[in-house]
Amino acid sequence: MSDLLTVKGLSRRFVDGGLLRKRKVFQAVSDISFSVPRGQIVGIVGESGCGKSTLARLVLRLIQPSEGLVQFDGLDMAALSRADLRRLRQRMQLVFQDPYSAIDPRYSVRDALLEPFRIQGMKPKSADETVASLLDMVGLNPALAQSYPHQLSGGQKQRVGIARALALNPSLVVLDEPTASLDVSVQAQIVALLDRLRQELGLTYLFISHDLGLVRYFCDQILVMYLGRIVEIMQSDAVPAHPYTRALLDSTFEPDPRQRRTITRLTGEIPSGYDLPPGCAFAARCSQASDICRRIRPELTTQENGQRVACHNPLN
Repeated sequence: MSDLLTVKGLSRRFVDGGLLRKRKVFQAVSDISFSVPRGQIVGIVGESGCGKSTLARLVLRLIQPSEGLVQFDGLDMAALSRADLRRLRQRMQLVFQDPYSAIDPRYSVRDALLEPFRIQGMKPKSADETVASLLDMVGLNPALAQSYPHQLSGGQKQRVGIARALALNPSLVVLDEPTASLDVSVQAQIVALLDRLRQELGLTYLFISHDLGLVRYFCDQILVMYLGRIVEIMQSDAVPAHPYTRALLDSTFEPDPRQRRTITRLTGEIPSGYDLPPGCAFAARCSQASDICRRIRPELTTQENGQRVACHNPLN
């Protein structure tokens, strides 16, 4: 199976300060490498502030990387002209986390769904038929086309956001915590919708979430991020080997009382992205940490089972 998306050595630094303040560098994403096979779902999971959304915007070239390479379907995105990149973005779309702010409140649903065509300078054969087809595809009544965002529920808004992302028939959809602001029952409906659309349309997903339980259920492969770095790459049914991944898994809700987990509470302070320690950034919160963890940053290494873990003392 070929890779639709390839990321190599991707980093992004933000500089704070200037003439009157001391210059500080924030390392948001550091030396990230991974690939997304065509037709697969790759999940990115981690706590808030770990760099997930920044990575998504780097992949889509919404912000420029400090270093690194992003290839989409074999094309180096940095080498493309502005016009070529604009055309390529038809095949790469984003579903935002907050459906309440993702749609311009001045736009009707019809206007929002036709917006991608206007941006690309395209005209659908029949605007009304296109809008009706997109709404039907995501399980909404075409009569909602004349409605405005304030007249829709959160779940309906998110369905409109998904329909808008699919309007130009993309190959890759980046889902930036698409269920985070929705009720649990609505979350399940949206996940089921996304799975159906992936199968029907042959889509590839990059799925971002803070919920490892959801990512394990929905994704084929999982990238675990901590303070801008990938600390583990694993298949969704694998047993986590990094202490941070295990702590994330132990904190997820398990509805079966026979399988309830003991919650692993993380203690210690999270280091600042402005002043990362020389060793493992997770060492201050890790029960497995040793002296080498505090001195030397671990690199991603492949274990016998094929899992890749950045840890001096993996759990298995």
